[in-house]
Amino acid sequence: MHGKKLDLKLMRIYVDEADKHDHRPLYTAILDLCRSHHVMGATVFKAVAGYANSGTLHSDRLLRLAIDLPLVVEVVDREEKIAELLPALDEMITHGGLITLEALKAIRYTGHPVERSEEGE
Repeated sequence: MHGKKLDLKLMRIYVDEADKHDHRPLYTAILDLCRSHHVMGATVFKAVAGYANSGTLHSDRLLRLAIDLPLVVEVVDREEKIAELLPALDEMITHGGLITLEALKAIRYTGHPVERSEEGE
């Protein structure tokens, strides 16, 4: 195997597209936080439809709600690094949201073959 096996943590952050932090999109602020902490990776996914506690359906088919679609920010790194982010996220997510945490087995490819000695063989 050319990749390196890793035990990581997957954090999913569920927010709405219209959510703000310091007068800018919350998802952008979350990505900036991750980059400033040198997190391994973070990606924002925009949903086609969804609902949360209020039960209000947000959908790209409803014009007035199409600008407030659900977003999921997925963040992957070591458990300790994810734990470092939680206090800041707690301050940033003020208008509702959800964070889930899962253990993750990953294989990381860097574009360069891993030497056998690095795999522990």
